[in-house]
Amino acid sequence: MFLYKKVLGREELDLRDLTPARRPEHLPTVFDRGEIERLFAHLEGVHKLVCALLYGAGLRLLECLRLRIQDIEFERNQIVVHDGKGAKDRVTLLPPALVQPIRDRMERARQLHKHDLAAGLGEVYLPYALERKYPNAPKAWGWQYLFPANNTAVDPRSNPPGKIRRHHIGESAVQKAVKQAILKAGIHKHGSCHTLRHNPGCRIMPVGLSLLR
Repeated sequence: MFLYKKVLGREELDLRDLTPARRPEHLPTVFDRGEIERLFAHLEGVHKLVCALLYGAGLRLLECLRLRIQDIEFERNQIVVHDGKGAKDRVTLLPPALVQPIRDRMERARQLHKHDLAAGLGEVYLPYALERKYPNAPKAWGWQYLFPANNTAVDPRSNPPGKIRRHHIGESAVQKAVKQAILKAGIHKHGSCHTLRHNPGCRIMPVGLSLLR
């Protein structure tokens, strides 16, 4: 309407019945069960567990990597996702098949945290200025990342500056592992980490134990 009436000066045109153009909707890529099994056969270690959570709990990649120890509620079989899409919190399913792998991952994170504490480190970044309100929280076990990075680094967000912290593992490493697994699995679809959470029934069908072997 603006083009015709303001730019072209066609005030006499009746544009009330015009339907505005819409972007075409694209259906997300979906892997079938066989493709999922082949994909997981070419993943290993922490990347495999991260992808199992994307598939089995419907998490987005960054939501998964940002999980803290206290976000995993074994007794309720649920995962609490903080600051997800739209800055909203939500609760999602903890697939029973992933309980033991997550416990194993927690134990590795605990040993790493103990090593950091012994070295005078052990802090993680806390959101929403919680560090000022709870000065001991950055070193508390519950606030540690479920998927900590292999190395510590200076956190540019720290105040005062120069604090050495352990962040979570990076998105790019997981994305690269998934891309390579898709190629090795011979899957001729354009897929990514995000594809895993679009599979039908992923929120009610826990990942099979075979996918984690």
